[in-house]
Amino acid sequence: VPPDVAGAVKNAKAGQARYRVDKAGIIHAAIGQVDFSAEAVRQNVETLIADLKKLKPATSKGVYIKKITLSSTMGPGLVVDVNNVSN
Repeated sequence: VPPDVAGAVKNAKAGQARYRVDKAGIIHAAIGQVDFSAEAVRQNVETLIADLKKLKPATSKGVYIKKITLSSTMGPGLVVDVNNVSN
């Protein structure tokens, strides 16, 4: 439970999303639900990528985002061409 429950609820209702990074450098994030339109999912992917690029450490060298794969919780992955994602 967060120390500021009211603030956490307000942020969640405003659309704040959380993501985590595992030891292999893979980012896990929820970007939509099954009832979202394709456009809503695309916007969420682009927003997540823009945030990740904004948080990129200045000391990081080379390709920062190498591969993007979208999948449902237990479903197969769908590879997205990194070059086709704007931002």
